[in-house]
Amino acid sequence: MNFMQLFHDGGGFMWPILLTWVFGIAISLERGWTLSRASVNTRKFLTDIKNALREGGVDAAAEKCANTRGPVASIFHAGLLRVDRGIEHVEKAIMNAGTIEMAFLEKGMVWLATVISVAPMLGFLGTVWGMVLAFKSIEAANDISPSIVAGGISSALLTTLFGLVVAITIQIVNNYFISRIDSLIVDMEESSVDFVDTLIEMEKSKA
Repeated sequence: MNFMQLFHDGGGFMWPILLTWVFGIAISLERGWTLSRASVNTRKFLTDIKNALREGGVDAAAEKCANTRGPVASIFHAGLLRVDRGIEHVEKAIMNAGTIEMAFLEKGMVWLATVISVAPMLGFLGTVWGMVLAFKSIEAANDISPSIVAGGISSALLTTLFGLVVAITIQIVNNYFISRIDSLIVDMEESSVDFVDTLIEMEKSKA
């Protein structure tokens, strides 16, 4: 049997499962594109910012941050805008910007989790409904022949099969995104500490 035949045999519940899958794929593509743009060589960027601070001062470093995409550049830029107010304000600005960037990175992940939980439930619901129809067919035929039982149960189980396929594929993508987000957050935290230390050393050298 081909896919279209299996889809047809699964009944009406296959459509909401398919729509759930399409929705999950759309969110996955958007998240994949966003996270790919958020990735940056943190060590190289931090070195560039340090050089910009030494050669052109805060303004040059802030301009470089503004022209660089990604959460690390955004939190550095927020900190540099508060340099004139002192290190405490810089740290607070970085923390606030980091919270916003984390929320941006995690945006849409709840929808992937929803797809993962809803798809198999729709599949189970379709299976239960299919079993009800199968027993109704047996009752109407007044016969428990293998063809009636096997055919009805087979069609009913198809929704569970497809629901699990949807959940498994989206779960794999979701786990990958979670690992990427965790990696980006670690980069943000480590680079922020190094960045603040650099500003402290610059202040000490001026004193």
